Amino acid sequence: MRTATVKRTTGETQIELTLNLDGTGKCEVENPIGFFDHMLKSFCKHGLFDLSGSIKGDLEVDQHHTIEDTGIVLGECFKKALGDCAGIYRSGFFIYPMDETLVQAAVDFGGRPYLVSNANLTGIPLVSTSSANASFQTDCFEDFWQGFVSNAQCNLHIDVIRGRSDHHKVEGAFKAVSRAIRAATEVDPRRKGDVPSTKGVLV
Repeated sequence: MRTATVKRTTGETQIELTLNLDGTGKCEVENPIGFFDHMLKSFCKHGLFDLSGSIKGDLEVDQHHTIEDTGIVLGECFKKALGDCAGIYRSGFFIYPMDETLVQAAVDFGGRPYLVSNANLTGIPLVSTSSANASFQTDCFEDFWQGFVSNAQCNLHIDVIRGRSDHHKVEGAFKAVSRAIRAATEVDPRRKGDVPSTKGVLV
């Protein structure tokens, strides 16, 4: 089973996540931020990853610590679940259309963390009238993925090719990235368990 559990406790956040790479797309995470919860559910559904646990943070400050630290923990889960990456495809890409928005994502679990994000977001929070915690600080989008790549030890390129709605750009990106990661982390039957690198290791 390619699974992992990671817990992170700081003066700002308390986050614990359990990941199953070979799941069915279930997301059962206690998440205090409504739109962010929707994004994690979309990530799991389209990547067929199972994710459970809880997210708590100092939302009285803002969403930055909570969202960034969730990216850190999720990245650590992927790193732990993949181990030495033996037998996987290693890299993957996907282009996801969402109404007027088109997003491209490419990822390589090659051991070298790097993020390129061209999401072209306005920086204006996605505001919900029902609850302050249902809203989403769009400037935390890149913080989440930076935390993820730094700890998953992968490089990730996210490009919004076109789009109008920040909602669609963010959601399209989460879906595109999840499909790219799914392609990269699936087991390649032709590889027969070898590490996908001419070096023999991925560091």
